[in-house]
Amino acid sequence: MTSISGIGTTNTGTTAGTTTTGTSGSTGSSGSGGSLGTSALLSSAGIGSGLNVNAIITALVNAQQAGPAQQISNQTTQLQAQEAGLTALSGSLSSIQSTLSALTSNITYNTYNATFSNTAIGSATTLPNAQPGTYSVVVSHLATAQSRTSGAYATGSAVGAGTLTVSVGSNSMNITVGATDSISTIASAINQSSSNPGVQATIVNGSNGAQLLLTSTKTGVANGFTVTAGSGSSSGLSSLATTLNTAGSNEASDASLSINGIAATSASNAVSGVLDGVTLNLTATGSTTMTVSQDTTAVTGAINDFVSAYNSYVSTAATLNSYDPTSKQAGVLLGDSTLMSVQSQINSILSNGVAGNSIGSLAALGIARNADGTLSVNSNTLNTALQSNPSAVQNLFAGSNGYATVLNSTLDGFTSGNGVITSRTNSIQQQLTNLSQESAALTARMNTYAAQLRQQYTALDTLMSSLNNTSTYLTTQLSALTGSTSSSSSKP
Repeated sequence: MTSISGIGTTNTGTTAGTTTTGTSGSTGSSGSGGSLGTSALLSSAGIGSGLNVNAIITALVNAQQAGPAQQISNQTTQLQAQEAGLTALSGSLSSIQSTLSALTSNITYNTYNATFSNTAIGSATTLPNAQPGTYSVVVSHLATAQSRTSGAYATGSAVGAGTLTVSVGSNSMNITVGATDSISTIASAINQSSSNPGVQATIVNGSNGAQLLLTSTKTGVANGFTVTAGSGSSSGLSSLATTLNTAGSNEASDASLSINGIAATSASNAVSGVLDGVTLNLTATGSTTMTVSQDTTAVTGAINDFVSAYNSYVSTAATLNSYDPTSKQAGVLLGDSTLMSVQSQINSILSNGVAGNSIGSLAALGIARNADGTLSVNSNTLNTALQSNPSAVQNLFAGSNGYATVLNSTLDGFTSGNGVITSRTNSIQQQLTNLSQESAALTARMNTYAAQLRQQYTALDTLMSSLNNTSTYLTTQLSALTGSTSSSSSKP
C-alpha cells in the first residue's frame, strides 16, 4: 500500500519521472505521451472531461440573460406602442387643426356670388369686401383700344430714313428707320423694342398693298398713342407718321355705365373700383340686374371638413383607449393620462356654449353629437342660420371665444413643438435609447460571463484529463504488480 501511495504522488508531480525498471520506464514514457494527449484534447472544450461544455455554457448564459433581456424587450415593445399611439393621436389632432384655420379665416365667411340677370352684358367677380344687394346696371359704351392704319405700300418698298417716335402717355420709344427699311421692318422693330410703351404693330396685306396696323395693347383713352417723325426724317417717314397720328374711326374710348343711376367710366371693360368688392366684366352694351349674395359654400365646406376630422379623431381615440374582454387586448393608450386629458378638454369646449352669441351652441347650428361621440350636421338648420345671420355663424367659430379659436389654442398645447405630446414622444425616444444601451451592455456582460465559464470549464478539462491519466497509470501499475505477484507464487 505504501508503494501505491508513492507512485500516485510521483505521477501527480511528474509522471515521466518514475523509472524504476525497464517496465516502469516504458510506463513513464507512456505517461509522458498521455500528457501530450491532454494538451491536444484541451483545444476543444469538453473533450477532456467528456462533458458537452458548449451546451452547458449556452444554457448557463441563457439562464442568466433571459430575465433582463425579456424585461428590456417588454419595456421596448410597450414604449414603441405608446409612441405609435401618441403619433396617431397627434396626427388626428393636427387634422382637426387644419380645418380650424378655415373656420377662423375671414375669407371663409366673406365669400360672395355676383350674377347678371342678362348674361349677354357680361359677368362679375367678387372680393371679401363685397356687400350683398341688388343693383341696376346700364352699359352705354364699351371700352375700346386705339387703332390706326397707314397707307398701302408695295411689298418690300422702302419708306424712308429717319426716326419714328411712338408715345403712350409719358412713355415713348424711338425707332431708327434705315433708308431701305420697309413697313415690315418698322413693324418688327416696334414689336421687339424693349421700351415699347404699349402698342402692337401688324402688317395687313390687302388688295391695294401692304399696310401697317398700329393698335394699343390696352383699352381706354389714357392708353391711346401718338406717332411723330423726328427732325431730319425723310418725307416718306414723316408722311407715315402723320397718317398714323391722324384720328380715324377706331379711336380709344372708355367704358361708360351706370349703377343704380350713378354714372361711371372705366378704361377697361373689367370694371373694378366702381362698386366695392365687385369687378364687372363687360362684354356688351345694354341693361341688367346684378345680384350680390353671400356664397355659403365655403362656410358649409369648412364646417363639414371640421366634423369629418373630428369624427376621425373620435375613432382614433376609441381605438387607442379600447379594451376587448374576449381577446383581452387593450388599446396602446388605454388609461393614458395624455389621451384622457385631450378627450376631457375637447369635450368640455364643444359641450359649452359661446357666451354672447345669438346662436350659442353647435346644436343650435345643426351640429349634433351622436351616441358614439361623433358629430353630424343638419344641413337645413345650418343653411337657415347662414342665410338669416351669417355674422353670428362666423362669431360662433371665429370670435375670441368661438369654438374654432378656443379649440385651436387648446390643441396647440398638445401638438406644438413644445406641447405635451411632443414632450412625451421625446421622453419615450430617450427611454428607448437607454434601453438599447442597456441591451448592448447586457450582451457585453454575457459575453464576459461566457468567457469566464469557458475558462473554468477549460481548467476542469485539464484537471479531468490529468486525473484520467493518473487513473490509467495506476490501473496499469496495479495490473503489473498483480501479474508479478502471481508469477512469483507459481515458482517451485
